[in-house]
Amino acid sequence: MSFTLGDMAVKSLSDSYPLHQVTLMRSFVALGLLFGLVLPLTGGFAQLRTRRPVIHVVRGGFMLGANMAFFLALAAMPIADATAIFFISPMVIAVFSVIFLSETVGPRRWAAIAVGFLGVLIMIRPGTDAFSIVALLPLLAAVCYASLHMMTRRLGATDSAATMAVYMQMAFLMFSLLVGASIGDGRLDTGTHASLSFLLRAWVWPDPADAFLFLLTGFGSAIGGFLISQAYRSCEAALIAPLEYVAMPMAIFWGYVVFAEWPDRIAWLGFLLIVGSGIFMIWRETQLRQSP
Repeated sequence: MSFTLGDMAVKSLSDSYPLHQVTLMRSFVALGLLFGLVLPLTGGFAQLRTRRPVIHVVRGGFMLGANMAFFLALAAMPIADATAIFFISPMVIAVFSVIFLSETVGPRRWAAIAVGFLGVLIMIRPGTDAFSIVALLPLLAAVCYASLHMMTRRLGATDSAATMAVYMQMAFLMFSLLVGASIGDGRLDTGTHASLSFLLRAWVWPDPADAFLFLLTGFGSAIGGFLISQAYRSCEAALIAPLEYVAMPMAIFWGYVVFAEWPDRIAWLGFLLIVGSGIFMIWRETQLRQSP
């Protein structure tokens, strides 16, 4: 729910500000929340010490890839559609958990993963006039997101969720400063595509009326990042991943209420297959845990 609040705010800002500026403002707000609220309540600033800085850097790179790809997609497509395609990520996480973490996924959950992939294909509609190259951006975001949570599981034994959340925001901060310094004058923006303009637009002075939206981006990133890191460091990835599907109805809600977007029939079919496969995976995991 926290992440969808942030996504809604980013999409609202995407036609007026460049991505690097939104990311910079979001990082400042998020770090303020983490330093002022989360760290004092979870053990203090001593948690910032880490013995695995390289893994934090790699994890930060995956998170940057996931966020940048997804936000660029939001600038050019409905929030519900982008979220639905992105939700291939729990399926990729389940697959990665078998390959890299030696966790177990049974045949019924493999079948659910296959159904979810079918739903994603329906959403993307390859080979039709409705297909757009932008629809591949949430797919890229999903793979990066799955990879980052494999790193979260590796870090979870030694580093806290607060530690991971802080280093993540620092990665966003450094990235946005670097991009802003190199292309922040807008010289590369041709205005030919919404996603490219969001990436290459010139830095502008923020409108005070948008302050609440910037605060929402930081809140969603800080609180969502902390909670999801805590989940993946303490539970099996294949169990946690399907629970993220709560973002799907939230995205449809924000799309309708804020952006007057309503999915068509084909999109609804994709939604049902993706969410249905996720619900089945949750049910199956529960059954396995209750068995002798």
